[in-house]
Amino acid sequence: MNLQSTTAVWLNGDGVCQIEYLAEISGLSLDEIEDLIDNEVINPVDPAQSPRMFALEGVATAQMARRLRDDFLLDRHGLALALTLMRRVTQLESELQALRARAGRV
Repeated sequence: MNLQSTTAVWLNGDGVCQIEYLAEISGLSLDEIEDLIDNEVINPVDPAQSPRMFALEGVATAQMARRLRDDFLLDRHGLALALTLMRRVTQLESELQALRARAGRV
């Protein structure tokens, strides 16, 4: 009999966490998380604060990064590029939806 463990994280807008939590919950290494920070895929709430704290939304990004890494065997550079492009697509979709709403079409 195999037992699987799942951790649920409530991603509200107010919560923050440290980099170690992002690594633990996502399955990425600290070095991989640091690469995502260096490439501005995940950003600390206040870069001047020590220790750096991250919005819990970063958990979803880090988990997506792990899935992309595992599913497509992406290296660190490919991972940062894929996540940057995915974020840009999401931004453009939001802008398109706002423009359609303004024009009276949904």
